Amino acid sequence: MVVVSRRWFQTPWEFRESALFTAVAVAGGFFVQYVASGQGIPKLHLPVNAIVLSLFAALILSIGVLLRNNSIVKWFGGIPLGLCLIVAIAALSLIGGIVPQGEVAAGSVSALFGVNQIFSSWPFALTILLFLANLGLSLSWRLVPFKMQNIQFILFHAGFWIALSCGIFGASDLQRLVMKVDEGQQSNLGYMESDTPQQLPFSVFLHDFTLEEYPPQLFLYDPQNNRPLQERTKATTLVRKGVKASWKGVDVEVLDFLPFALPTQNGLPEPADRTAGVPFARVRITSADAAPSESWISTGSPMMKPYAAQLGGLFLVMMPGTPKAFRSEVTVRNDNGQQTTATLEVNHPINVMGWKLYQMGYDNEVGRWSKYSVIEVVRDPWLPAVYLGFYMIMAGNLLFFWNGIKKREVAS
Repeated sequence: MVVVSRRWFQTPWEFRESALFTAVAVAGGFFVQYVASGQGIPKLHLPVNAIVLSLFAALILSIGVLLRNNSIVKWFGGIPLGLCLIVAIAALSLIGGIVPQGEVAAGSVSALFGVNQIFSSWPFALTILLFLANLGLSLSWRLVPFKMQNIQFILFHAGFWIALSCGIFGASDLQRLVMKVDEGQQSNLGYMESDTPQQLPFSVFLHDFTLEEYPPQLFLYDPQNNRPLQERTKATTLVRKGVKASWKGVDVEVLDFLPFALPTQNGLPEPADRTAGVPFARVRITSADAAPSESWISTGSPMMKPYAAQLGGLFLVMMPGTPKAFRSEVTVRNDNGQQTTATLEVNHPINVMGWKLYQMGYDNEVGRWSKYSVIEVVRDPWLPAVYLGFYMIMAGNLLFFWNGIKKREVAS
């Protein structure tokens, strides 16, 4: 039996032609990047990018329908090229994950080839564009003529095409700004990485910022090195009444705990309002080197020094609890005078005029006494289209599993 080896570019083209084409396309993208002195693809904004994407989709659909029997078009929309392009996208994404992304020295090799900004580079954009063309051609062959048995394929692949294309083409329209608003004040300025403010179509008035903390913790503090000795603590001890803690040769018991208190003239704490009070604990300290003693300790605040109990050359202190939740009471007013009062919390944004407002941060130096709130404002007009694509993918997957269940029932 004589085995005849298949010649290069003998129709129908297969994986080796697809791999060569993909490699040439990626190399061509890097060449364009180099010729452009490291400048990536131009950023298109609405409505230009939407028009370009619509024309591109119409072109791919027309080619797929009108030239479906052409051998080159069949190969271009086939599985071998699609898989090779997926591998290329994965390889370029791996470069983006390994090489730090950001500005580098102009004229350097990484800058000229766009390695430090791979996701906006010509090789990445060209590979994505070719993959969208490949996916669009295969999709057009299932769309025309339309058949119900193709609905699962159409939902999954059309959803993937919409999510990927809208996510890529709409990336330039994503706006992510940060606002710093003082209590009792309002602001309509957002900042990006630069110090130049951007005026927003609404203003945010901060009524109040509140922060809830977990119970404070007991630590040994070394004044000579100015740091807590966490390694000397057997376990992180949350302070509450009745809690006991032990260190080498030292036993501590919390006799009383006041979550919000202030010291009186004689130095003893009394319960106070949570807005001004700080945690106080009365502890009994027992050690082999000294008689048992009792003392009040506190976390202190920006307005008051902490209370500590001396243990030889060390001090027993209470460290403030870690943040549990923080929120901002805000009123958002647009240019038309309409206003919305809401509570901003982490992972609970509010929607205003197509913008999403997220609770982002506060003054970490003073904690719950912060007099300002840091709010992130995000606008992504392409997000509904991306969500539509994801929902279509989910529907396609559900239909796939449903058809599999029905086939099993018929077979049984």
